[in-house]
Amino acid sequence: MISVFELFKIGIGPSSSHTVGPMKAAAAFVEALTEEPVRIAVRLLGSLAWTGRGHATDTAIMLGLARERPDSVQASDARRIIDDARGAHRLPLGRGWIDFDPVRDIVFDTEAETPVHANTMVFTAFDANGAILLSERWCSVGGGFVAREQEVGAPIEDGAAPLPFPFTTGAEMLRMGEASGLSVAAMMWENERALLPQAEIERRLDAIIAVMMDCIDRGIAGEGELPGGLKVRRRARALLGRMDAAARSNTPLPHGLLDRVSLYAIAVNEENAAGGRVVTAPTNGAAGVVPAVLRHYRDHCPDARIEGMRDFLMTAAAIGALFKINASISGAEMGCQGEVGVACSMAAAGLTAALGGSIAQVENAAEIGMEHHLGMTCDPVAGLVQIPCIERNAFGAIKAINAASLSLHGDGTHRVSLDQVIATMRQTGMDMQSKYKETSLGGLAVNFTEC
Repeated sequence: MISVFELFKIGIGPSSSHTVGPMKAAAAFVEALTEEPVRIAVRLLGSLAWTGRGHATDTAIMLGLARERPDSVQASDARRIIDDARGAHRLPLGRGWIDFDPVRDIVFDTEAETPVHANTMVFTAFDANGAILLSERWCSVGGGFVAREQEVGAPIEDGAAPLPFPFTTGAEMLRMGEASGLSVAAMMWENERALLPQAEIERRLDAIIAVMMDCIDRGIAGEGELPGGLKVRRRARALLGRMDAAARSNTPLPHGLLDRVSLYAIAVNEENAAGGRVVTAPTNGAAGVVPAVLRHYRDHCPDARIEGMRDFLMTAAAIGALFKINASISGAEMGCQGEVGVACSMAAAGLTAALGGSIAQVENAAEIGMEHHLGMTCDPVAGLVQIPCIERNAFGAIKAINAASLSLHGDGTHRVSLDQVIATMRQTGMDMQSKYKETSLGGLAVNFTEC
């Protein structure tokens, strides 16, 4: 089972696969050391090498080696650690410090092969004589999930008790729901209760909701230029100002509600691009879609309640898990269809559930959400999660609401199943050239200067 708390993780921007994952992998490597090294060298391969600088992968690696975690690192601590590494050429490790020069010790290797996953890292620790103490290859497989290279794709034997509803396909989800009379959310609640007490599940869900809503608010309040050199200015606050001015003048735009949803998504992804605290949903590059649609439910749907918000996330997580199990949520493997497309599918299903849709309507909404993202490339300009990523989240959120509306107007009957569209997404991703999969070697990333 992939838990709701694995799909929705509190972390920092700008990328789950290039920032959150590498930080976790670096910390796990350090924890595996049985002797204190005098030096650690890191090689970043594949997509991490091509776009790692724009995604702050080197910064994440340094924080991870210093045992910082994405869900708890404080901005002041992060600045101190990075300043020490770049200025004094040292990192805190164990009981003391090790020499560490980011220019020397973090290599962006664009030539090496990545036989298992496009996001690969190689960590090597040395003793005072230059002998290798430990060397490991790690993969960041999307959404902040990481694994040692030899463990990628291997079944996990955790010895846990069987789950009440162990569905791994859309067909199994429908069959179990129809047999039990339970909704997708209710089945997920039963599965989660096999792992955690009810009160703890609610506490964690409410914490995720709070971070999502706070991220929207911080994004709306933020001003200035986003880091990275593209000179992209934040615009969420100005967008809200124009919407409020139109409302005060009694000349609201006919598409004002859509503008609000776009605002919410843009606010989140501007925070993500600035390195702020976000929730991977299921990735950082797509972090604005689910919160925007959840905010739409909370603020604009009649009879919205906290129970509905929790069921929204439970349902969205179930759909996200199906994509991760049967395809991928990594932009380096699937392109942006695996990030914004999956987020749209999750949000569409979540909103449908929160509005009282049947299990068949939920599956239909999820299918619609992905069907109209098939083939979307991941081609960030300058390797930054800004252009076109921020606006793509706004469009993904709007599509999710449209998908939920279409499914609720039907009875759940449709010709293309969720499983079929997941299989299509996977095949499309496999066929897609690597230059369109988070390497910034094709698409908008190379044509931007000609526009």
